[in-house]
Formats: sequence, C-alpha cells, structure tokens
Amino acid sequence: MQERELEDLVAFLPPLLQALERLGFVSRYLHPPNLDELLAAVGRPDAELRAQAPRLSAWTPDLDHVRRPLLAAAEATIAAYDGLHTATEDSERLTAVFRALRHVGHAQEALYPLAAGLPPVSRFFLDPDLRGDEALARRLAHAEPGPDTGVLHYDSAPEARGGFSIYVPEYYDPQTTWPVVVALHGGSGSGRSFLWSWLRDARSRGAILVTPTAVGRTWAISGPDPDTPNLIRLLDYVRGRWNVDATRVLLTGMSDGGTFSYVSGLEPTSPFTHLAPVAAAFHPMLASFAEPARIGGLPVHIVHGALDWMFPVDMAREAAAHLAQAGADVTYVELDDLSHTYPREANARILAWLGVA
Repeated sequence: MQERELEDLVAFLPPLLQALERLGFVSRYLHPPNLDELLAAVGRPDAELRAQAPRLSAWTPDLDHVRRPLLAAAEATIAAYDGLHTATEDSERLTAVFRALRHVGHAQEALYPLAAGLPPVSRFFLDPDLRGDEALARRLAHAEPGPDTGVLHYDSAPEARGGFSIYVPEYYDPQTTWPVVVALHGGSGSGRSFLWSWLRDARSRGAILVTPTAVGRTWAISGPDPDTPNLIRLLDYVRGRWNVDATRVLLTGMSDGGTFSYVSGLEPTSPFTHLAPVAAAFHPMLASFAEPARIGGLPVHIVHGALDWMFPVDMAREAAAHLAQAGADVTYVELDDLSHTYPREANARILAWLGVA
C-alpha cells in the first residue's frame, strides 16, 4: 500500500468505525418513547463517512481485497442511518428502526476479515475495556489463520433456517479446553446476525461462540420442539471439531432466544452447564415442571431491563424467585436504563460468572 492509499485509509477508517459505534449506541439504548431524542443525540456521523468513501475509488485493482470489504461495510452503515432517519416518518416506526439496524450485522461481517491486517479494525472488534491490552493485541497479531478459526458459517444464508455460525478465537490452541457460548437470537433474527452481539467478548476473553438460527420462524417456545435436537446436533459437531471444556457450556439468548434457553436448558438431559436468559419471558410452570436433579444447583444468570416494554420486568423477578425456590443457583441483574434491547455490556459479566477471565 502506497503513501496515498495509507492517507486515504487514515481518513476513511475513523468515520466508519465511529459511525458503527454510534449504531451500537442506538441498538443498546433504543426505547420507543425516546426514539426522537435518541436519534437527535446520535446525529449524522455517516456524513463524514459519505464524504470520505470516494477516496477509495482511485485505488488500484491489486487493493480490491481491502477496498471491497471497506466499501461494503460503509454501504451497509450508511443504509442503517438512512433507515433510521426515515423511520421517524414511518407509520410503524419501531419496525422501521429494527429493519434499519439489521444493516449493522452486514457491515460488521464485511469488515471483520480486515481485522487480521488493520490494527484499528482489530481493536474495534475487542471489548472497549480491553483495547489497551498489549498482550491481547500481540496474541491476536501473532495468531496464524487457519480453517478452524475465525468466523465460520454452516447452512446460515440470510433466509436459511436451522443453520449456525461459529466464532473460534484466532489464537485457539487445541491443547487447551475452551468454554462454549451458544447464543440464541430474538424472534425476528438469525444466528448469523446475532453473532456480532457476542463476538467482541468471545474474541477478547477466549471462548468459542456458536449462534444458531431457529428451525422455524422463531424458537419453539410452545408446541413441538425441533430446536433442542438441532442444538444438540450442532453442539456435538463443535465438540467433535474443537477441544471443549465440558464444565463450561453456556446457553444464553435474547427475548425469544432467552425464553427458549429456559425451555430447552431445563430439560433433564440438557447438555448445557449454565443458562443466561436476557430480556426473556418466563412462566412459573417452567420451574415447577423441571426435575429436581436438573434444576438443583443449576447456575442461572438472568439479565432484564426495568424499561422492558415487551416482557415486563416483574416477569424476570418472578423467574429469579421461582428458580431460586426450586434450587437453582440464581444470579439476577436488573438494568435500570435497559428497554427490550440487547445489553452487550452484560456479556463480560456473564463470561466472568461462567469462569472466563
């Protein structure tokens, strides 16, 4: 890369990464009554990104392997902002906002392959609290890419059902046993998209991350259950390919995914050692029907928002009380400023509870 291209990169990357960080802020603090104030606070960081993007058009074809993912990430980021700022005029504003935020996963998926060669991109895909960790930066910089590490997809095209995505840290060592996080998307999501809610933390702290997509439109929280056998199938695949710590296999999820982590995780033969439902629905029968041998001492980490408009917080408080009464080892975290969104800052606490430094 010549001096001019380096100058272009220095001008282009900061507005791209800053615009993506702001979208993360929107995703975290989205609350329907405060939508106008939230969008006003975020502003239009995409304006500088739009201004700098044309600089890459003069790059020579031998740099297409860098230019194409950068422009794809920029295009998806700009589409997210366009969607957010037209959502205020949409008759179904909240649906329009969720639709706009789907572009964030596309942007991160396009950008991630450049983390191996561009330190600012690598830092972006780390927990902000660990971006100054020089030992971690060296560990990632010296990691040899391989077919069994990084981001991998299995039958997880955008419209596919029942497939899954995996992230395995680039510094994976087969001589070490690794904790596994199986994270379930919300009702209208996909595993491929939900991967990005957890990748920073798995990459920063060292965990294998698995994000399945429900077999049906959403998780089987009532009626026939094709999802539990599918989770067991994919977990068996992971155990057969990577060295898994059998004492740290977490099932977690958001919204319908969190509810299904109760439904499936409380099954007597469940292979999961820990459960961490987030913003989930709960019915007392789930605890009363669970076998004492399964629920007794089972570590359960519940995260819920006081502002949750879909599943009111009393439901989570009731879950904590019923599960504790049934013998589970319950940790309950209530976030005063959380609506029905995913609190990515909770991941570090969940991993620490799981025993992942």
